[in-house]
Amino acid sequence: MAFALRPATLADVPALLPRSRALQDHEGIEISDVALETAMRQMLADPNLGCVFVIEDDGRDVGYAFLSYSFDLEFGGREAWLTELYIDDAVRGRGAGAFALAAIEPELRTRGVRAFHLQVREENPAVRLYERAGMHRVPRLIMSKKI
Repeated sequence: MAFALRPATLADVPALLPRSRALQDHEGIEISDVALETAMRQMLADPNLGCVFVIEDDGRDVGYAFLSYSFDLEFGGREAWLTELYIDDAVRGRGAGAFALAAIEPELRTRGVRAFHLQVREENPAVRLYERAGMHRVPRLIMSKKI
């Protein structure tokens, strides 16, 4: 088992979409296939929006991480939100997620990111993974409104 992380390109869209679709469905997020693909292509075409990484195991794609950028004075500049981290069922529990979280940090630093955040449901078993990776709960409530 040799995990690797590489930036995704538009050529990765056919492999990324079914994984993202599975994640959206699992989370109960309503988004059409067309809107999902359009957004994925837009993100991959514009590096100012964020970055997408493919997670590999011995050269095979086994997951991805999707991070979008924002800017906050609290952190002194650019921040990234890990909005999707997906690992194929067959390799879950073997360290791919922990590897990806560790490998993402230096990648983000080279892109001028000062902090990175994520949202996770409290009952999600991945909370332990994120805590082991140094993420911590903040005393804020995330609120959203679709527009």
